[in-house]
Amino acid sequence: MAAYSELVIEQNATFKTTVNVEDAYGNVVNLNGYSAASMMRKSYYSTTSYVITANVTNLITGEITLSMTAANTALLSPGRYAYDLIINDGANTITRVVEGVATVLPAVTK
Repeated sequence: MAAYSELVIEQNATFKTTVNVEDAYGNVVNLNGYSAASMMRKSYYSTTSYVITANVTNLITGEITLSMTAANTALLSPGRYAYDLIINDGANTITRVVEGVATVLPAVTK
């Protein structure tokens, strides 16, 4: 079962956070050979999606960095979104690592 986590994304600002992948026993997962992907949508059923860049930044410690550029966060309307992060082990076993709500805060300076 995926962990639940809330994100706060500021409109017109660079967003970056890290996720450390652990197994059901709390052991770090070695991400050698894995890829990661993340998206957010206004609702689970929305056809419009926004990519959250997901890069494996440390294979040994199971670290994945999620990010969006300021130009990309500028395209987001303020409000709540559903998001998740999945990993693929290279043999097409896909695991949802984390899911939750991403809140986009409006910007004043544009």
